[in-house]
Amino acid sequence: MAFLQRLILKRKPVLYGNCRRSLCSSLSAVPSDDDSSSSSLPPSCRPLIISLSLTWLNIVEGKMQYLFDESGRRYLDAFAGIVTVSCGHCHPDIVVYFVNPGIEANELAMLMARLYSGNLGMIALRNAYRGGSSNTIGLTALNSWKDPIRQAKDVQDHIDFGSSGKVAGFIAVIQGVGGAVELAPGYLKHVYDIVRKAGGVSIADEVQTGFGRTGSHYWCFQTQRVIPDMVTMAKGIGNGLPLGAVVTTPEIASVMALKIQFNPFGGNLVCSVGGLAVLRVIDKQKRQAHCADVGSHLIGCLRALQERHDIIGDMRGRGLMVGVELVTEKEKMPAKAETAVFFEKLRQLGVLVGKGGLHGNVFRIKSPMRLSKDDADFLVDALDYAMSKL
Repeated sequence: MAFLQRLILKRKPVLYGNCRRSLCSSLSAVPSDDDSSSSSLPPSCRPLIISLSLTWLNIVEGKMQYLFDESGRRYLDAFAGIVTVSCGHCHPDIVVYFVNPGIEANELAMLMARLYSGNLGMIALRNAYRGGSSNTIGLTALNSWKDPIRQAKDVQDHIDFGSSGKVAGFIAVIQGVGGAVELAPGYLKHVYDIVRKAGGVSIADEVQTGFGRTGSHYWCFQTQRVIPDMVTMAKGIGNGLPLGAVVTTPEIASVMALKIQFNPFGGNLVCSVGGLAVLRVIDKQKRQAHCADVGSHLIGCLRALQERHDIIGDMRGRGLMVGVELVTEKEKMPAKAETAVFFEKLRQLGVLVGKGGLHGNVFRIKSPMRLSKDDADFLVDALDYAMSKL
């Protein structure tokens, strides 16, 4: 905790006092004495009333792993624009900045899989997010993005009972929006065999996970010791540039001769030069090894934090793709209200994280691949401080 105080004071002298006052004044988490329906109940059984004082955050500038608002206050960016910024904001070797989803890459991979296999059905995992377009929404099984639909209990059952017996493809890796959920060891090898026997191709969606973010490997599918038929990528490949790609075999790519498909700006010179600069920075500055080193330190600190706070139900991930799941201390149910409180408190303390998971109770920590160990300590100390004050 002393580290948090020292670092906040170092960054801006008036910050710690302001945050501390805000933490005490804007949060009310006490039983309601005015509720006549609950006045006869013991205090421990009365409703929990949580009120938040929310303010708009206007980010006007970014520099490496930090963001700045209009007053000049610095924030540690622990979410990287939904895992879009890999090398850091306004990196000196990468001069253009835009925003970009990876939906088009996934849509193109789906089209190629259908043309190559001659089948239409696509399979994705429950709790997965593949995009919000008219096509990729069909592979999104997270109820905060679409209404729940019938899900097969596993891939084989879905092929046997939920399809014609033939499928076009299967797409999966670590579930990012789903709350940093990693697949069980050996899972993809088994599923790839099932899908290929059903006439489909395997697709690895590396839009959030690729280019060394997970630390141990450059591509997340390598952790499963498999080789997919297609790999989709975006976000980190451009460090914010509108750049996405699908990589596949010449045999599968040849089916595109049967279909007219183009993107007016795909592969344009500006984005291509920017993407090349990103790859050079990742290699030259050894960002993958950095993610492994700092990520291991961060995960270790978060596990120690979990031992001190029962509200942390699970801590998972690898490298700089981490999820912290919050649960109620007694019932062990998703701590939705508490997550909202901590989300705002972390912002007040100068830390920006993302939220995800089926119930929105998972903090998604996926900072630019510039996060230092001091930054990781600051982030964990901020979490510790916020949780200690609830």
